[in-house]
Amino acid sequence: MKSTYFYKGALALAILGLVSCKPKVETFTPSKGTADFTRYIALGNSLTAGFSDGGLSLEGQQSSYPQLIGTQMKAVGGGSFTTPFFPADKFNGSGYLKLTALTNGVPTIVPETSNLAVRGQAGTMVLYTRYTGDIENFGVPGIKLIHANIAGYGTLNNYFERLLTDATVGTTSYMQLATAKPWTFFSCWLGNNDILSYASAGAASDAPTAKATFSGAYTTVIDELTKKGAKGVVATIPDVTKTAYFNTVTLKTLLAAINATPTGANVKDIYIQPGTGAPRAATAEDLFTLPLSSAGVMGKPNGAGIPYGLHPLNPVESKYVLDKAEILTVNDFVVSYNNAIKSIANAKGLAIMDGYTLLNEYSAGKFANGIPVSGAFIKGNLFSLDGIHLTPLGYAITANAFIAAINAKYGSSIPVVDISKYRGVKLP
Repeated sequence: MKSTYFYKGALALAILGLVSCKPKVETFTPSKGTADFTRYIALGNSLTAGFSDGGLSLEGQQSSYPQLIGTQMKAVGGGSFTTPFFPADKFNGSGYLKLTALTNGVPTIVPETSNLAVRGQAGTMVLYTRYTGDIENFGVPGIKLIHANIAGYGTLNNYFERLLTDATVGTTSYMQLATAKPWTFFSCWLGNNDILSYASAGAASDAPTAKATFSGAYTTVIDELTKKGAKGVVATIPDVTKTAYFNTVTLKTLLAAINATPTGANVKDIYIQPGTGAPRAATAEDLFTLPLSSAGVMGKPNGAGIPYGLHPLNPVESKYVLDKAEILTVNDFVVSYNNAIKSIANAKGLAIMDGYTLLNEYSAGKFANGIPVSGAFIKGNLFSLDGIHLTPLGYAITANAFIAAINAKYGSSIPVVDISKYRGVKLP
């Protein structure tokens, strides 16, 4: 309602202005500046692909930030931009999470299983409908920076496998596919998964990519992308600890939920298994993962009758919590990765989109074109139902941040995306 009144008020003022004086018309002239946008390619992982609500769907692909940027670049000499869309009749792609009810603030979230783009199975790997055709958006969910030059990576990642042929699945690397055809401009947001997979599992599995390995791998990728003179933009790694994934289930909410049950009255501590050492009582400095909220394990007794999470002999498992020591490790690696990204990009004269600062600012609460945005789960508009990946609105905000960085570096004037056209979390 407020926005409606604003537009009406603005219209009335504009009419008065026309009556009182001759307006000065400001014209916007798109310009490519010193960059060449003839063929723009985007490299990255799930954020680049448009992954949202725990899956990849046609809607997510259509709202991906490279797709939005590629469309805007057409005003400044950009060519066609193609994302490897799922077929229209299989628009739900890999499947995803959907909100079916919100009762007294408690969400009911279920998987979408219809109209999937699944063609079969190879061992434990689900095979998605193959894509054939031109590609400019090379976003591949799950890929790490250190996977970029692995020959035959298609045998390990089904999202990459669908972009290949039977003959190339076992031989082609990600970088070989992305650079198979000439390009004039690029964006690169690789590196998120080199720390995210460790953090999102509560540091209970996987391991962060070694800092020196990360820097070396990033140098190799950027050297390849710039070797023929192409310009581009890179992005820093977001602060995963500021996502809804780590800030929805808290010590306070867990205690409140337990104490609301007949058998949990007056519980004062939640016990966790930290990465090292004996079980201990959790503090506000520990972060619980979003999956704990739907695991249905809190307070459930084990074989000895000890309730889960309420006693040191049956603590919350490490996979559900990032303890304060592990948080320091995650933050240390993110800072190191980002320092490497910025150093390498500056040496090559590339534009930098500060994804770390951007998402922290919006997570803390900010308005975007009059739309309230925050990191709050469901109601914050920024993070989707998986708590880590963005909503279409979040991707539109990200696209504009990339555009701003490109325009500032290369003197271009790519028009921004109208973010009001893109949704936050889809309510039931």
